[in-house]
Amino acid sequence: MSTDEIWLTPDAHAKLREEYEYLIGPGREKASAKIAFARDEGDLSENAGYHAAREEQGQQELRIRQLKQILDVAKVGTAPVGAANTVRPGMKVTIAFDGDLDDTDTFLLGSREVLGLDDSVDLAVYSPQSPLGSAIIDAEIGADVSYVAPNGKTINVTVVSAEGF
Repeated sequence: MSTDEIWLTPDAHAKLREEYEYLIGPGREKASAKIAFARDEGDLSENAGYHAAREEQGQQELRIRQLKQILDVAKVGTAPVGAANTVRPGMKVTIAFDGDLDDTDTFLLGSREVLGLDDSVDLAVYSPQSPLGSAIIDAEIGADVSYVAPNGKTINVTVVSAEGF
């Protein structure tokens, strides 16, 4: 199983596609119009509006590239189950910190792009590329794994459950 796979629900995929289509069409036209309007205001070296419009255009082009990459590789639908009792992208996963069943967290292992796009997702979403995601991918239920958090601390978790989302 690759941590590079991006699984999206049909609803999330449609919304990302819609955003992409807007940004490459009307979004680009609006950005160009803002730049042209700001350019007409005079001296470009001291024109804050011009520089802000160019910065906004750069951010928009970055988002276009991100969306294109996601849409090009995304798999839409339900993630394959794979081996029984094994964590895969597209699953709802519950972990226990340091094996303490009173200290658990449940989340969706999938694309962070799903957040806010699919009303059926009411969980935190961790990507398979995140430190936690890459530690638990392919782990079996009951497995103890550890990962290094962004603060440098090693965190030990036990995979309590994993089920299709």
